[in-house]
Amino acid sequence: MADITHRRVRTNGIWMHIAEKGDGPLALLVHGFPEIWSTWKHQIHGLAEHGYHAVALDMRGYGDSDCPADPASYTILHLVGDLVGLIDALGQDQAYVVGHDWGAEVAWHLCLLRSDRVKALVNLSVPYRPRSPQLKPTEYMAAEHGDGFYITQFQEPGRAEKSFAKYDCLTVLKKFLWVNGPDLLAAPPGVEFIDSLETPDSLPLWTTEEELQYRAEKFRSSGFTGALNYYRSMDRNW
Repeated sequence: MADITHRRVRTNGIWMHIAEKGDGPLALLVHGFPEIWSTWKHQIHGLAEHGYHAVALDMRGYGDSDCPADPASYTILHLVGDLVGLIDALGQDQAYVVGHDWGAEVAWHLCLLRSDRVKALVNLSVPYRPRSPQLKPTEYMAAEHGDGFYITQFQEPGRAEKSFAKYDCLTVLKKFLWVNGPDLLAAPPGVEFIDSLETPDSLPLWTTEEELQYRAEKFRSSGFTGALNYYRSMDRNW
């Protein structure tokens, strides 16, 4: 993480932490769950070497950014507004935007709502999904996947936080590393989702114990509520 600089900027009524490197066109790197800016540490260096001002942010509710407690502060309008305000704070009219997971969801809506601020978009993991006219997202997911589905269990304030608290933050992050298919996204009846996930004995090649320890320290400080509030606002977004 050498040569990456850090600061907090004011955007959309909150303080947002950013990690940045390089000069040139702005490239925003927007993480997902349960991640922080350091998801993009390799890409920051690569983009800077290729002539971009690479900026990876801690999304609202994560890391060293502000973490409002109210789920109503995490609608897609808040999250898009954070990115628009960040582009403004960095003195730019447009940005190249790269999103992963929830970051992809926010990036899609940034393009829909403020296409004038986006030069180009690259997204990972989450395709664009039009609004269902019949069912709210949580109603659809509960009907499709049952009460053990992770998003269904995340809806009740405090429930997931309580189940996560049985483990240290590093173990929680390691458990999520192995969620790589639909069969692992729902717990059996009567089981909390985090309890249904195995803790891996080894790590994938693209991360290290040191990186996960760094991320775990940030979640020990911020807690998981901000990150979970994204899911608790899905029906508001609908």
